[in-house]
Amino acid sequence: MRALISVSNKEGITELALKLRQLKVEIFSTGGTYELLKSAGIKVEKVSDLTGFEEILDGRVKTLHPRIHGGILADLSNPEHLRALKEHHIEPIDLVIVNLYPFREVIKGKPTYHEVIENIDIGGPTLLRAAAKNHRHVTVVVEPEDYDKVLEALSSGGVTAALRKKLAVKAFEHTANYDTLIGSYLRGKIGETFEQHHYNFSYPGARPLRYGENPHQKAAYYGDENPVGCQQLSGKELSYNNLNDTSRALQLLGEFTLPTAVNLKHGNPCGVASAKDLLTAYQRAREADPASLFGGVVALNGNVDLALARELSGTFLEIVIAGGFDKEALKVLAKKKNLRLLKIDPHQSIETTEIRSVLGGILVQDRDQHLLEKFEVVTREKPTVGLIDDLHFAYKVVKHQNSNAVCVARDLKTLGLGTGQVSRIFATQNSLDFSLEDTRGAVLASDAFFPFRDAVDLMAEKGIKAIIQPGGSIRDQEVIDACNEHGIVMIFTGLRHFKH
Repeated sequence: MRALISVSNKEGITELALKLRQLKVEIFSTGGTYELLKSAGIKVEKVSDLTGFEEILDGRVKTLHPRIHGGILADLSNPEHLRALKEHHIEPIDLVIVNLYPFREVIKGKPTYHEVIENIDIGGPTLLRAAAKNHRHVTVVVEPEDYDKVLEALSSGGVTAALRKKLAVKAFEHTANYDTLIGSYLRGKIGETFEQHHYNFSYPGARPLRYGENPHQKAAYYGDENPVGCQQLSGKELSYNNLNDTSRALQLLGEFTLPTAVNLKHGNPCGVASAKDLLTAYQRAREADPASLFGGVVALNGNVDLALARELSGTFLEIVIAGGFDKEALKVLAKKKNLRLLKIDPHQSIETTEIRSVLGGILVQDRDQHLLEKFEVVTREKPTVGLIDDLHFAYKVVKHQNSNAVCVARDLKTLGLGTGQVSRIFATQNSLDFSLEDTRGAVLASDAFFPFRDAVDLMAEKGIKAIIQPGGSIRDQEVIDACNEHGIVMIFTGLRHFKH
């Protein structure tokens, strides 16, 4: 039996090779892998001894040779293939153990374009694809986690067809992921948009989750080592819903520069406030809807000190996200063993593309990173400076509520949120009815236009002072006239923020 070993990730490779030799497997290798095995005292032959041809072009050509690929691709049940092997003095290769240049790690730094190109593996993917194609006769191994499975199989009479097929699938997925990563990186460097016939995306490291949205659903996380750009400092493992809620909370939090607290439940804000300090911001956000916050998420755009930690510990929370935690604050909050504490990476970047699955495919769109196209006062009544601040605040919040959405706010604090309704009037009604405070003098933001004046009449009854909305309805003038009748300020932004 003969094996070809050429790996970039050398984890466990000497132990594997040693056990292969104990099983009388002949080993061929290249470059650094060859040197490592040789220095470990393991009998290994150079690939060049097999091909009769030294590697050339600074290592770009090592294994691209008929003596290698003939030995891997031969169908050993085909007499013509066997005749060709004999004619060209090629012996079969039974085991291919390969993983690829660490392209993902290379591009995390600041490589030159030349360094990037030189870290695109050619021979490795070719070996993997050849061995995977011929999995009826060849065992291909790409992940160190499979070394023991293969060794156990070899020690027990041979690798089964079922295991060879599974390993072949892993190999094809590995090369597909690798090429996707390269294509994505190079596309990003071109600096222009051009036609894309196939949408590929690559995320590393599958992390099984306990379950999905519900216990009967299987789930996994694929992505960076620190999910959603946060470092977990304490608490239980993050769940599917935790990750989704954290992502939504961070996107809303990113709209604000003043000290701000975002309280969120089931993907939607349930209280948001800005203030002179984080403690006050959190207290005010909690006042907006303390009932819904139970079992929710709090996101804060600054450090948590001891006073704030004590305040947070008074409510049952799933997650607290912050720019940092003072030592004493961490001590207080870490006593709650189930509370997940996440530290925001100050350098995290939000991806500019959103992907959503639908039956039969995926939907891809640019992330909604805009807020205002214009700020046009369309009523006779004009806003004061204070109203303008509240209008901006409310519009930031409503952008991140599920549609149809309405946000009522005053003094940089949400009062009532109408979220996920099937009509604009229902969203308006909910936002006003659910407010725990008198809404007189407050402002109202809507994620899309008002199709009828009924919502304005309702707002007038509740004392709403100003409205901010995209505009664009065929009945805009009817709605403007209603505002003029009631002495309400109305602002058009020209930018809709549906979020489904």
